[in-house]
Amino acid sequence: MAHHDAASATISSLRPSRRALLLGTGAALLARPALAQGAGWQPQRPVEFIVAAGPGGGTDQFARIVQSIIQKYNLLRTPVIVSNKGGGAGTEAFVYGRGAAGDPHKVVFGTNNVWLMPLVTRVGYSLADLRPVASMAADEFILWTHTDAPFRNARELIDAARERGGAFRMGGSQARDTDHILTKLIERATGVTFTYVPFRSGGEVAVQLAGGHVDANTNNPAENVGQWRAGRVRPLCVFNPRRLTLTEKVHNGVGWSDIPTSTEAGIGPADFRMPRTVWLPARTTDAQAAFWTQLLDRVRATPEWQAWLESGSQGALWQTGTELADFIRADEATNRAHFRDYGWLVEQG
Repeated sequence: MAHHDAASATISSLRPSRRALLLGTGAALLARPALAQGAGWQPQRPVEFIVAAGPGGGTDQFARIVQSIIQKYNLLRTPVIVSNKGGGAGTEAFVYGRGAAGDPHKVVFGTNNVWLMPLVTRVGYSLADLRPVASMAADEFILWTHTDAPFRNARELIDAARERGGAFRMGGSQARDTDHILTKLIERATGVTFTYVPFRSGGEVAVQLAGGHVDANTNNPAENVGQWRAGRVRPLCVFNPRRLTLTEKVHNGVGWSDIPTSTEAGIGPADFRMPRTVWLPARTTDAQAAFWTQLLDRVRATPEWQAWLESGSQGALWQTGTELADFIRADEATNRAHFRDYGWLVEQG
């Protein structure tokens, strides 16, 4: 979906000039305790970050790293709290955002699920009920299995799924959301059928896979890395035309850059990535949207943000304004065609 490369190195392995630049940026932020003091709109009461997923998953981590950077650098005068509203594949958060129309103190964190969910299920909101602020990252997707699984690579997993005739359990975060879409694309590319098992978040899926309750999942790196370090899950391939460039070894001498691409592994799709997005309720003003755009731009300039991207092998994807609106329209059109083929497309009303 998103089309930017993953970050290339951990903070600890950056060249001195790059590291110095990032640390210098952090120092500059510390020297300016609040954003745009005396200029334009600013929050006047506590801010709520609304997460369109359960605790522990990638979207939850996304909101909480932004919150922690804001707190560390004192970028707001008011407190920031994080609320998880992952019901209905994240639509609970978007309905909540609709109910907060005109309130710039409610900030919604999601993915492309904001515009995909109205295509596949009847929801209590429309895309017009939310105002896009920014896309900040492009998340990678990896095919994982648990350590005790008999297949050694992605091709053997596909062969095992074919032999089971639909009984192979593929875990994912939410139904008819990004993980489910990727599962359908794998089915289309390989000719196999999975039993898709949805959970509330990527963090929950990781635990279920580690315990052997599902046979595989398509989590992003940040959601499964803890289980990988513990030796409970194994990565089989990444859905990116190029290998991840992070060289850190995670378990048994194997690291991110050792994971073959899906093309190398002999399965498809060749490229599948997901944007991480930030939204305001509709009827907020241009000045209020500009405030949040400026604040998020400062967040992404910090070494902590760069470290978070790199630790999860995510790519930077900074889009705002017209560029973001064009991206949303194109991605919605692409997925509308997929959903029509899957028989998922629904009419609202």
